[in-house]
Amino acid sequence: MTLEGYTQERVNIHLDTGKIERGSISEEFCINWIGGYGFGAKVLWDELKPGTDPLSPDNILVWAIGPYPGTFLPTSSKYGLFAKSPLTGLFGMAISSGSIAQQARRAGHNLIVFYGKAEEPVYIMFDDGDIQILPCKEIDLWGKGAWTSDEILKEHFHDSRLSVAGIGPAGEKLSKIACVTNDRNRQAGRTGMGCVMGSKNLKAICFRGTKSIKVADPKKFYELGKDFVKRSIGTATSKYREYGTPSGLVSYNDMGMLGNYNFREGYFDKMDKFSGQWLDENLVVKKVACSQCPVACDHLARVPKDHPLWAGAVGSMDIENIYSLGSNCGHNDWYAIIKAITLCDDLGMDTISAGTTVAFGMECFEKGIIKKEDVGYDLSFGNGEAVVKMIEEMGNRSSKIGDILSDGSRVAAQKLGGDAMKYSMQVKGLEFPMFDIHGMSSFAVGVSVSIRGACHLRNAAYGLDAKGKFDRFTYDKPLERGKAIKAVEDEYAVIDSLIICKFTRGIYADKQDHCDIYKTVTGYDMTPEKLMLDGEAILNLSKCFNIRAGATKADDYPPERFFTEAPTRGPAKGVTLKKAGYTKVLEGYYEARGWDKEGVPTDETLKRLGLDFVIGKLKGGKK
Repeated sequence: MTLEGYTQERVNIHLDTGKIERGSISEEFCINWIGGYGFGAKVLWDELKPGTDPLSPDNILVWAIGPYPGTFLPTSSKYGLFAKSPLTGLFGMAISSGSIAQQARRAGHNLIVFYGKAEEPVYIMFDDGDIQILPCKEIDLWGKGAWTSDEILKEHFHDSRLSVAGIGPAGEKLSKIACVTNDRNRQAGRTGMGCVMGSKNLKAICFRGTKSIKVADPKKFYELGKDFVKRSIGTATSKYREYGTPSGLVSYNDMGMLGNYNFREGYFDKMDKFSGQWLDENLVVKKVACSQCPVACDHLARVPKDHPLWAGAVGSMDIENIYSLGSNCGHNDWYAIIKAITLCDDLGMDTISAGTTVAFGMECFEKGIIKKEDVGYDLSFGNGEAVVKMIEEMGNRSSKIGDILSDGSRVAAQKLGGDAMKYSMQVKGLEFPMFDIHGMSSFAVGVSVSIRGACHLRNAAYGLDAKGKFDRFTYDKPLERGKAIKAVEDEYAVIDSLIICKFTRGIYADKQDHCDIYKTVTGYDMTPEKLMLDGEAILNLSKCFNIRAGATKADDYPPERFFTEAPTRGPAKGVTLKKAGYTKVLEGYYEARGWDKEGVPTDETLKRLGLDFVIGKLKGGKK
């Protein structure tokens, strides 16, 4: 059988020697591991030695896509980066959109694996099958911001359509929250993949491709694809087109779920003009779409030209960076948020981890753990200008506190000592996304069992609480909740392996829709049962990676704040999570997954999922 959609070529780049190896990946590998997340999980499990230091040359960086880039399927131009995370010490992954995946696929690439560390800073050019490892010094690339690097490379290759995924100063200086920026406003943001690139002296990866893309059944694909495009411009995605993800600011705040003041509260007290609608009507200047996407959820907002500090700054507005750099830092200054976003994107830092780490710093400042003389200015909640200053210092490691905070809140708390760890809002080392979980008894488990640390994109169980699937203030039906949490997580494993955007949730009517489009592209007759079994296997393999790296049941609990400190306002006023109830739901989730009470997959579960090769190999190195 000829399997379309995949090039079935694997490229190994040995940065230490400059050797480039081309090999093949089997049809069986493609079908069982799907792409993206699945490819990354399998390669890292097979090839990364347990106990490897994430910042050593022995760490492996995997770049992978799914079968769809280059087609006109909506939201199909996405790629993933995978490595052992320097931030968590566990399975690291970050996914981004834009034009990268389409160009890479047209250049002939599905799977690229980077080994070792270059002797000097380099970038790599993938040009229609030709691959070159090139020194940064020849075009003065190292030391530049991600945006400037992108411009330099496009000018150097005389191609404005060149796709560049690169790091900024944060990645070069090994900030553990460093991200990878592409298409200016798109980032492979979480778990420090930019730090891994920096540790390998890898500044940027460039793609230029012109090859045509074949699908197995062009006529049927055209019919289905047209239908999916039509659905993508319908009601299922209308809120993202109209107001972008900030459309949820008011509704989540009204439910007491909007993190603010470093998650002391879930109901923000400064909502005046703090809505997606106000932002759209007053500051948004352009709406941008990724390749092959009719939704255009990326809404760009601009600081007015007469602003005394940040005139003309343009930032990509998302509910997560608005929360992290705004409400969680106790302010609603749109101009400061916009400027902070631009700094994060250019310096190359994950906006969620960066903003939440600044909020941690603000609480440490309030508690006297960080002194004013340590900072040189007032780092209090509500000071938007201070947020901007600290982000710049973190990205450049240009001050004492900026240097400490640049590695995320957990490492910072360890360095600061005292009670600082109480104020580090993270799971497994990864900072919290937007949702305050005091009154979210299902998502409290979902966000905490997430493979890569606190994350709403690995587990969307927040919908179970927001939509009232279960009583969000109680812990009844633990097994049913566990099954619901598992179902969402397995589906996301599939979505992130294919890789398509999660905003398409409403346009795929059911699992069969996924199978139908997969068959027209690849020629393989995928079934819903096999697709979900593959997703479950991918999730379990990355869980086993974490266990082998030293993760335990204790890593599946949220910060103590949620158990001991209640919000003072909003729907969750006076509410804390109950540890006994939480544990009951957590163990219900473990049971639903076929794991033991310590969260370890049983041999029976591993055999059922075709993961026999994992059995007996769950002991390894420390995080």
